[in-house]
Amino acid sequence: MAAIRVEGLRKSFGKVQALDGLNLTVEPGTLFGFLGPNGAGKTTTMRILTGLARPTGGRAWVAGMEVTATSREMTRRIGYLPEEPAFYPWMTAREFLDHVGRIFGLAAERESRTRELLELVGLTEVSGRRIGTFSHGMRQRLGLAQALVNRPEVLFLDEPTSGLDPAGRKEVLELLERLRERCTIFMSTHILADVERVCDTVGIIAHGRMVTEAPREELLARYAVPAFELEGENGFERQIAAWAGSIRQAPWVTTVSVDGATVRVVVNDVETAKRALLAAAVQAGLVLTRYEMVRPSLEDVFLQLVGEGGPA
Repeated sequence: MAAIRVEGLRKSFGKVQALDGLNLTVEPGTLFGFLGPNGAGKTTTMRILTGLARPTGGRAWVAGMEVTATSREMTRRIGYLPEEPAFYPWMTAREFLDHVGRIFGLAAERESRTRELLELVGLTEVSGRRIGTFSHGMRQRLGLAQALVNRPEVLFLDEPTSGLDPAGRKEVLELLERLRERCTIFMSTHILADVERVCDTVGIIAHGRMVTEAPREELLARYAVPAFELEGENGFERQIAAWAGSIRQAPWVTTVSVDGATVRVVVNDVETAKRALLAAAVQAGLVLTRYEMVRPSLEDVFLQLVGEGGPA
């Protein structure tokens, strides 16, 4: 039985069709990355699957139960971390998790469950501090803990690493990798590198429809595209960006992305690129520290399937 199954899901807001016959299947034990450009329908999908919104048409099942307006039993089987979780700032972390435990009807095990979750998310030492004094990363980890209080079969995460610094992102991603042994995780995010790092299955949505859904490695292999990376010396980012813009028009270039001093060029003609790319960089006077043909990334696949609107 699938952990999540969606059949022909539709959702309209007036004349706007947010979801247009969406089909989706997530197998148990999967860490599923849900991607799509701005306005693709990701948030709408998640709100419907968690019972926070009603579809215009179609059906969905989560944790073996159909999602309906009155599916109270289903809500006991899921956990949900919104993009901006809300807390009572005057409570301590321990008090907050205890409060959530009471809401779920935990009795004798509430205290031990609170201790277990605080240890899991690394907040034991600050469990007596008021939440209002927590950093963004600490609040995000506490949000994960509250989403796990009821031992959910399916955990929904909306942008779980958004706004975190590199250390905070690393902590949350490592935590998600440990959680995959406990439940199915459905993660909506715009950070492609996070999906590529931790998700074993990826779904890409555009215009309210599923564009593709497959295991990550299968997806990368299926849409494998030749790409080159060139890295220049630090301090020359402006010149590198200007050069990257100039080669976008070359007929053998598919996409060009720039990250600081690094340029990634996806091509449609490898042999021409091998002859022309390095020569063009040298002719422009760039001083390169690295030049190589690289493995395709999830970003390459995303841009190939939905264009350069970018994930959001």
